[in-house]
Amino acid sequence: MLKIIENKQEIGAFLSLLENRAGDADFAVERTVRAIINDVKNTGDEAVKNYTARLDSDSVMYYRVPEVELISNFRNYDENQKDLMAALRRCHAKITSFHAAQKREGYTLTEKSGIITGQRIRPLETVGLYVPGGTAPLISSVLMCAIPAKIAGVKRIVMTTPPRKDGTANPDILAAAKLCGITEVYLCGGAQAVAAMAYGTETIPKVDKIVGPGNVYVTMAKKLLFGVIDIDMIAGPSEILVIADKTAEPAYIAADLLSQAEHDTLASSVLITDSKEIAHKTVEELEKQLEALPRKEMARTSIQNYGAVILVEDMGEAVRLAEIIAPEHCEVLVENPLEYIGKIDNVGSLFIGAYSPEPIGDYFAGPNHVLPTNGTARFFSPLNVDSFTKKSSYIYYPKSEFESCAEDVILIAEREDLAAHSNAVKIRLGKENV
Repeated sequence: MLKIIENKQEIGAFLSLLENRAGDADFAVERTVRAIINDVKNTGDEAVKNYTARLDSDSVMYYRVPEVELISNFRNYDENQKDLMAALRRCHAKITSFHAAQKREGYTLTEKSGIITGQRIRPLETVGLYVPGGTAPLISSVLMCAIPAKIAGVKRIVMTTPPRKDGTANPDILAAAKLCGITEVYLCGGAQAVAAMAYGTETIPKVDKIVGPGNVYVTMAKKLLFGVIDIDMIAGPSEILVIADKTAEPAYIAADLLSQAEHDTLASSVLITDSKEIAHKTVEELEKQLEALPRKEMARTSIQNYGAVILVEDMGEAVRLAEIIAPEHCEVLVENPLEYIGKIDNVGSLFIGAYSPEPIGDYFAGPNHVLPTNGTARFFSPLNVDSFTKKSSYIYYPKSEFESCAEDVILIAEREDLAAHSNAVKIRLGKENV
């Protein structure tokens, strides 16, 4: 049962619960993942294949998916899965259009004195894309990760995804990969796949950055390997926050809360409302809809442990709580929803109005669905084209301009007790180092 809370102390306790919901497993997970990383670092492909056989399938059809298989699978989908392929192509077009607007160019600033400064923006050379293939193979994540990388100009995209129990690749994932122009796909998953892409093996290349969602082991591997490679973010379990007033439809709210609850037993689904009637009707509706879900046991556990209806006095308080929670997904089901675009800053993605449910963002609208979770929307951003670029600056000073600022630089350097810094300027002025 989805609990209803309105006492400030209970609200505070619930927010603390949300913040720490994935923390209990961290120590045990970290110990396991460190061992996997070390194995892969030391023995490469052998370790990756051993973990794959132990954890995913002991009869993997191939390690790297042959390009001929990617082509054959894609042709089969074009011929026999026409509706799905048409839907994926429409999604591809929407995601491409949205992310193409994000592309930026470098710039050069020139001054009359001859000073030139600027910034270059270049794509990363090689990016690793992790695609889950377990309880919910995320074909949409292939598009969400690959398209902005392609727009940024990344030359080589390496994809890893775990094999199915029978040792084969998920054909939906392969079809999405081919649609995005990915030709390098390896059948391995979990922390071992992340480590393989981070360090490189005899077969899998070392990448510059790893992106894509995964379970707690994948997330921990990305966290531990950050610095060896870059990562998109440290993402936790899925979450949704719905802000609703008396005009909202309880059936819509319940359906949207369950859309995240079915992801994971650690997922969080929260409604904030100033209407007791909406609160109680949503709880009733959720119980009805829950019974019809194929993944109802997972959803029920999630709702019982990390779901709640928070009753507030007004919408101002609802917004303040949303800013504290900083949710991955936030839906605004209120009388004038467009007013909330500038009101909520700490959010991964904002869904406005009754006909903008979270799954529209997951698949079709265009904005990226790889989003910050667990309060990190306070400082992390959704995956975007910038995520696949690197920036560097350049500086040119003519002699006259160097001489005009030299004393300032010497003064600051010596204030910091950095004599060699000071000397690098003094020597050009013909001064002896002191």
